[in-house]
Amino acid sequence: MTPPTAPITLTTIDELRQIEQTYAAAHPKVSLMQRAGLAVANHALAALKKSKTKNILILAGPGNNGGDAWVAAANLQAKCHVTVLALGEQQQQNAAAQVAYQAFIKGNGEIIKSWPKSPLFDLVIDGLFGIGISRPPTGAFADVINRCNQQRRIGEFLMLAIDIPSGLDGNSGTAFTPTIEADQTITFIAAKPGLYTADGPDHAGTVTIESLGITDIKPCGAGTLLTVDQVRPLVPMRRENSHKGHYGNVGIIGGAEGMTGAAVLAARAALHMGAGKVYLGLFDKDRPALDILHPEMMVRDAKLLCKDETMTAFAVGMGMGEMGSASLLGMLSLNRPMVIDADAINTISINPSIRAAFQTKKAESGLPCLPFIFTPHPGEAGQLLGIKASEIQSDRIAAAGNIARQFASVVVLKGAGTIIAHPDGRLVINTTGNPGMATGGMGDALAGMLAAFLAIGLDVWDAARLGVYLHGAAADAALHHGMGPHGLTASDVIFEARSLLNSGLVHDHDH
Repeated sequence: MTPPTAPITLTTIDELRQIEQTYAAAHPKVSLMQRAGLAVANHALAALKKSKTKNILILAGPGNNGGDAWVAAANLQAKCHVTVLALGEQQQQNAAAQVAYQAFIKGNGEIIKSWPKSPLFDLVIDGLFGIGISRPPTGAFADVINRCNQQRRIGEFLMLAIDIPSGLDGNSGTAFTPTIEADQTITFIAAKPGLYTADGPDHAGTVTIESLGITDIKPCGAGTLLTVDQVRPLVPMRRENSHKGHYGNVGIIGGAEGMTGAAVLAARAALHMGAGKVYLGLFDKDRPALDILHPEMMVRDAKLLCKDETMTAFAVGMGMGEMGSASLLGMLSLNRPMVIDADAINTISINPSIRAAFQTKKAESGLPCLPFIFTPHPGEAGQLLGIKASEIQSDRIAAAGNIARQFASVVVLKGAGTIIAHPDGRLVINTTGNPGMATGGMGDALAGMLAAFLAIGLDVWDAARLGVYLHGAAADAALHHGMGPHGLTASDVIFEARSLLNSGLVHDHDH
């Protein structure tokens, strides 16, 4: 097993610009653009290692991203057939870009002004806009981006983006129309959050961070990427001299008539994550006496179970419908760690008395964080904040932080690049998961997993990080085993998660 790496800090665009300015002032003779262009050239050569023709088209815009593109072009000119599609006013202000531009011309480099009629390229490098874009690309820029995406999708060439795909917001991950769809992004100095959440993963492809030699200025953003090195130490250990009482009692509260499956999935997930005992509390009056597939769990009346003081942790809301207002208030009074999911979130959104109960608990406890994990999807998050789901998606990081502060709880904002926010400002973006998870029951499974980790003894921050990472990693393992992305089920993920947990979060294909 490789030694753990340091956490990867997420840096906003404003923070990044400050780092650049500070470094430039301290190292006036160093050209970061020269280093950036050379890094892009090296990655381009690596991508074309097996290509016989090595035909490259470089898209150069008018700003610093275009300057990086010209430096890459000059470095690649002697080793590949390079064509530069230059858009906008190519009046380079940076000295490194000017030198590269002149060198490319002197070397008889081919420069064009519009998309070629018969493009035969192995690789296209996007250097149009970078981090500075604030509105949708238009005109010739939009035309080139659309043509790139169309031909990349049918396998005409690989697409490499410089720093950030043109059209993508580096902070929020919101993609304008159109935005480059890259296979790989070479990003500079630090990780930008927009590459890892919302639309970012669909447009950035594989992200590689090039520090450009900046080692004396450390990014200071509050957020980090959630990787296996951060969660592996959180995996619970089981002593030889132990019994089921050491691993807690989980109460799953949900399952109104016609929706019992959601609560059953959550209970099964808790069972497979190692909780000592799992109790399935259903609101459905015609509830089954047991789960035939997993008779280890005990089925109860949800209205009674939510008052049971022997429970170590709860998960509430899965398939609960509109039946749980009184139950949720009662559970708050028990002061047990709790995962608040699905219909429980909806209940809080429309019930002022329950919102007030959270504020009262926050004031009475004096703690920066209550022992609760909220697990909304964007629609549920929008209900909590009184805004549309589209507004949540336009700034997922801010939305997660707002909910965390309002409810003094850890928040798991689900979706591509799931965000985990702590009310004290800490934030992580998850790096696992795939589109196969876009199916019913996945959130229910996650809620049960989180409740099990709370019952075993992890605090809400650690339980959220371990559960979210493991949930996505299990879906990735299922994908590797041929179970997705089409037709992947929550049950598949539960079993894969158990295997990963027992292997210490090492995939069998990592050995």
